[in-house]
Amino acid sequence: MSTTDAVPVSLAEIARIAGVGRAAVSNWRRRHDSFPTRIGGTDVSPQFSLAEVEHWLRDNGKLKDVGGRELLWPHFEALGSRDESGLAVAEAARRMRSSRTRTTHPQLSVQAGELVIEAAKLGRREGPRETFEFLLQRWLETHVRQLSTTPAQLAALMARAALAVRLDGDEDGLTVLDPACGTGHLPAAVAHEYDGTGLTVLACERDPALAALTSARLGFIADDRAIRTEVATADALREDCFAGTLADIALCNPPFNERDWGYEELATDQRWTHGLPPRTEPELAWVQHLLSHLRPGGTAVVVLPPAVASRKAGRRIRASLLRTGVLRAVVALPPGSAQPHSVSLQLWILRALPNSPSATPVGQDALLVDATRFARPGAREPGPDWDALRSFVLAALEGVDQPDRNPPEGAVRVPLLDLLDDEVDVTPGRYATSGKEPSHAELAASWRELTTRLADLTGCAQYLAGLDLQPRTPQTTATVGDLVKAGALTLIAGQQPLDSTPSAGAAGLPMLTVPDLLMDGAPSGRVPEGSDHAVAEEGDVVVAGVIRAFRAWVHQGPPTALGPQLYALRVDPEKLDAHFLAGCLRAPANGRQAGTHASSSSRVDIRRLQVLPLPLAEQAAYAAAFRRLTDFDDLLARAEDLGHRLVSDVGDRLAAGGLGG
Repeated sequence: MSTTDAVPVSLAEIARIAGVGRAAVSNWRRRHDSFPTRIGGTDVSPQFSLAEVEHWLRDNGKLKDVGGRELLWPHFEALGSRDESGLAVAEAARRMRSSRTRTTHPQLSVQAGELVIEAAKLGRREGPRETFEFLLQRWLETHVRQLSTTPAQLAALMARAALAVRLDGDEDGLTVLDPACGTGHLPAAVAHEYDGTGLTVLACERDPALAALTSARLGFIADDRAIRTEVATADALREDCFAGTLADIALCNPPFNERDWGYEELATDQRWTHGLPPRTEPELAWVQHLLSHLRPGGTAVVVLPPAVASRKAGRRIRASLLRTGVLRAVVALPPGSAQPHSVSLQLWILRALPNSPSATPVGQDALLVDATRFARPGAREPGPDWDALRSFVLAALEGVDQPDRNPPEGAVRVPLLDLLDDEVDVTPGRYATSGKEPSHAELAASWRELTTRLADLTGCAQYLAGLDLQPRTPQTTATVGDLVKAGALTLIAGQQPLDSTPSAGAAGLPMLTVPDLLMDGAPSGRVPEGSDHAVAEEGDVVVAGVIRAFRAWVHQGPPTALGPQLYALRVDPEKLDAHFLAGCLRAPANGRQAGTHASSSSRVDIRRLQVLPLPLAEQAAYAAAFRRLTDFDDLLARAEDLGHRLVSDVGDRLAAGGLGG
């Protein structure tokens, strides 16, 4: 293309194009004088000309069998604007599907229009659907911090739940509505899960780029099966573009915590049949909007933050939803199911009242399902155990209209009389136990495990008590900065996630942040593999450079990206023992002395942290003692947790009269 010379690419992008790791590209740059020179960026994150890189890769046989899509994407990224690149991807998809299409979106520049034509040609050669999905995924990864999408697994679960819970509808087909569709994950999930005929998909999105991408995605689905789609660009609360239209199913993952949702201008809107949503409760406005579009007996499934189930401002509307039998179930999802990933989001299952005399009577209870136990903290793959979560939730929802059916463990039917109190709190965890009561054999196993832990703890205590510890005397020390200058270690600083950082549900490397350390220590995000990001490898010493979370440890496990105020120290094994270094660094006094000021939020100047300057041979004894001290700390924490659980379980059993004769 004529614009190729102006397109910059990073080392990570070159690695993608060549189908290799970023380290290989860095190696080529060092070993080959002919490698293209930097045209921009910084020494840490240099940028190169795409045209020169492509020419060099071809001349040196490094391009291999990578398709043209990898070479195409940097052109979209070079457009700069999120909206224009999104519209260009959508327009290219439209042209891929039909070679007769000639008009171009009026908001696209001449450069974007030329790119659309080239992308359409490539798509028709390499597969239109595959090319569009590739471009869409790269666009989502690039702008993930500006977008909130519904993971495919959650979208499929919501679609299956809605199809399972809805009352029998028209034999002529199914109408589905999503009034805040984003890039169309939920409508696409229904199209894949519904195996009937006569499917109509109605979607609305206020962001023109997202609406265009949804239309493109649904267009490819419509090529495979007979479905009718209509995607409108509007703010559904302020401008109800499908007013008067009733749907069999409504799915929605609405924007959270938006104060400017139209409270003043919509105060007298006819949709608020359960009460005017308070200004601070926009989610309850979306709930009632969905209900206004359901035919009698139709079902809605909506993703909501957990506070909606208990906030005082929304209790009157919650009470009305329960009293009328509209709110049928609430499912608490595991953290990591969708953005924000640190929160246990909820699915609300709602159903419009049927108008048939023979219809199921209004329920006198609500089904509350606690599925938070299906989280997988620290797992190699992000997100919950989707297979187990899906099976559990669908099994629980099977009995939503069967009061005589016992729900599975972790789900409970709560009578409306118990829910309609002063709080009207429908949080599942308040009523549903997330695990079964331990059996006699399980309690015995827990006591045996605690005994083993305490024995190990005693062994560690005896070892540590036997150390010949001398009184503290002034010692000559070296700082981390000194060791860096001497080449004994390399300091790698973590950084703020870039716009190209995908969420926890995306592919790539796990990313650890200081807030993760303050919670459970499990990485909560992801970064694209091969991206320009600080990564801790196995054997690196990782240091948290803030007083409130100050710690240092030897990293074990897969490579992990590091967020701000986290540092990786990569040692030269011929000069430093990693466990010796970590032990010296994590001494609390060391962190306090290197802190920038006295408050708990102060940062630690990593280069000022002090280390004993011992020969490598002498470091081994200290490393062994430091490791046993770490083992002692871990055993103490595990024994404490296990002991508290036993106190709770045994206390419940005793209070219930479980003491035998």
